[in-house]
Amino acid sequence: MMTENHVMNTYKRYALELVSGKGTKVYDKNGKEYIDFVSGVAVNCLGHCPPAIVNTINEQTKKLIHVSNNYWNEYNIKLSNILCEYCDHTEVFFTNSGTEAIEGALKCAKKFGTINGDGNKNKIIYMNNSFHGRTLGSLSVTGQSKYQQDYLPLIPNTVSIDFNNIEQLKEAFDDTVCGIILEPVQGEGGINVATKEFLQTARDLCDKYNALLIFDEVQCGLGRLGTMFAYKSFGVIPDIICIAKALGGGFPIGAFLTNTKSSVLTYGDHGSTYGGNPLACAVGCTILKELSGGIIDAIPQKSDYIVNKLTALKEKYPIIEQIKGMGLLLGIKLSIPTDVVIGSCIEKGLLVIPAAGNVIRLLPPLNVSTEDIDAAIKILEEAIKDNK
Repeated sequence: MMTENHVMNTYKRYALELVSGKGTKVYDKNGKEYIDFVSGVAVNCLGHCPPAIVNTINEQTKKLIHVSNNYWNEYNIKLSNILCEYCDHTEVFFTNSGTEAIEGALKCAKKFGTINGDGNKNKIIYMNNSFHGRTLGSLSVTGQSKYQQDYLPLIPNTVSIDFNNIEQLKEAFDDTVCGIILEPVQGEGGINVATKEFLQTARDLCDKYNALLIFDEVQCGLGRLGTMFAYKSFGVIPDIICIAKALGGGFPIGAFLTNTKSSVLTYGDHGSTYGGNPLACAVGCTILKELSGGIIDAIPQKSDYIVNKLTALKEKYPIIEQIKGMGLLLGIKLSIPTDVVIGSCIEKGLLVIPAAGNVIRLLPPLNVSTEDIDAAIKILEEAIKDNK
């Protein structure tokens, strides 16, 4: 690995320089192979360098890479139409990342409050242990003080509650609330799954107090839970959906989707220079085509297969306290810090990452094979055995 570089030191990187990838595997500069159960943190939904995406990028770069949003482009329209076919929403705004999608959703909530309130309908409710991004707006609704503490004061009139705590949810709501934002499954916060009752209560309260329900599906959406949109796994419809990560399969793109209630942005309210560019949207169209071709339908079976294997490990090794998550967004809660186990996994050829609360996060590509699952679980068991 290079001994000197000028990259800003904002990540605690592992001593690993990756140079290529194919499918579920990545390779370092020495040629060592790793099974990748990080997938760029739920980004590489089809694995590394899938032929369909490589071909789309190659072909589209020969035709049109970028044009201003002052003009229409073919794939901007096409991708918005495809997305809306899979959900209960009617409009799409394209961004370059998840945090930008969150920022747009928060602006919708704020403007909704301005339109429907008397000047004080501007409170946003968010969850403790949540993670929505590091720009100032998304940071203001990220329920982890370690990310917020050096940037205070943040956006005013935000209030945090405990995830899945219905009593706190009810207490936080009143006529001053313009929106509530949450992840149906908290990723970075520890792989915490929302209860159907909690989500339905949030929906009912938003209807009662005329507020917007925002689902951050940046990590858990686009197939990872076994449905194209995560909310369909719970049967509760939000007013705004935020997506990114898997939408580009490694190419930067995000979006927020609104329904008739939340579509409040008009000319001049919001913008993005690169958002919705033809190259990114062409990739997004290919991703959705690939996912809808049977990959998502197979996820429940793959999830059960992995969970059964992890449960068997839990019965053998007391340091495993709990198997968490759903679909292919899974976590292993340990009784010890995860660093040593993750380090051992890397040494043995498996990439996994931590989540809060001593949880090892498993995010395989959505088209992961049974053979790669078996190989990954074998390495994981060896790493746990070394540190039990």
